Amino acid sequence: MARIFFDLRNAGEDLSRRFERLELAREDGAADRPPMDVLETDSGVEIVLDLPGVDPQAISITCQHDTVVISGTKGPTRCGHGQVAFHLAEREFGRFRRSVTIGRPFDASRAESTLVAGVLRIALPRIDDRRGRPIPIRIATS
Repeated sequence: MARIFFDLRNAGEDLSRRFERLELAREDGAADRPPMDVLETDSGVEIVLDLPGVDPQAISITCQHDTVVISGTKGPTRCGHGQVAFHLAEREFGRFRRSVTIGRPFDASRAESTLVAGVLRIALPRIDDRRGRPIPIRIATS
């Protein structure tokens, strides 16, 4: 029979290490990944994320090459009751990050985003495929 040794003198430090490990595991897990849909429309690609309670200033959207990265921070919800004891706490807060590689050319300079009722929508307009079409080039004369 195995004995478990637990030193009360180091209990706080041991618990702290365990919570740090849990937090690191959470950062790589699904907790920091809000639900996302990627849709192809007639005009381009649309990315939709559920971000309830997130301040628009706490969200960053960047495009590099064919990848869109959405990241930010969701702060803890204020309950408005001063000192309370939670019986259940399932709503998550902290940093989040999602990235998606778009398989079609899009015009990042014309991309638009909205945050309405906790739903972030990012519209990425399509770039017309110009292969096979003649593109005239003007000749300048001096």
